[in-house]
Amino acid sequence: MNPLAVRLPYAILAACLAMQAVPARGEAQRYELDPDHLTIAFLIDHIGYAKVLGMFRAARGSYSFDEASATLSNVRIEVDTQSVFSNYAKRDQHLKSADFLNTAEFPRMVFTAAGAKRTGDRSFEIAGQLELLGRAQPLTLTATWNKSGPSPIEKSYVMGVSARGSFKRSGYGMNYAVGNGWVGDEVPLIIEFEAKRK
Repeated sequence: MNPLAVRLPYAILAACLAMQAVPARGEAQRYELDPDHLTIAFLIDHIGYAKVLGMFRAARGSYSFDEASATLSNVRIEVDTQSVFSNYAKRDQHLKSADFLNTAEFPRMVFTAAGAKRTGDRSFEIAGQLELLGRAQPLTLTATWNKSGPSPIEKSYVMGVSARGSFKRSGYGMNYAVGNGWVGDEVPLIIEFEAKRK
């Protein structure tokens, strides 16, 4: 028998095993949130009449993302609580007080997550922690990866994301007007951003 014919099947088997040992994946890239294209907003019920829309006008954040495998990691978003804005100055001052955000003592609200669960072609569940008023509680965001590509406006590679979530403020000790129902306990979050690849 030809010695090559004997060795060839073993060579093919060895090559296949070697390929299985090295998973095919891309390289995770770091992204930073673009502050000019960032919305972090919330809705809060007011005595049952209507919901008040507010937002935070200053935040920063970053994460890592492997586009080839759609793997997200190292998520960190820091929100400047002093930047809260609800289009009414008197209400904004109250929101900054110890009744609500206590911005003098807690100037940052921070969301972190180690990774995410992919739930669809471009949808994810990001189970993380929200630190607010010195307490950390679980918070899960549902996110949609809208689009990635070179920006037509500037020389950068951009990723766009829409995310939603909600939490109970009483879980952080923010109990003002919860008992009498004047101010809602559940706080829905609306997050829209573009992030630049570094």
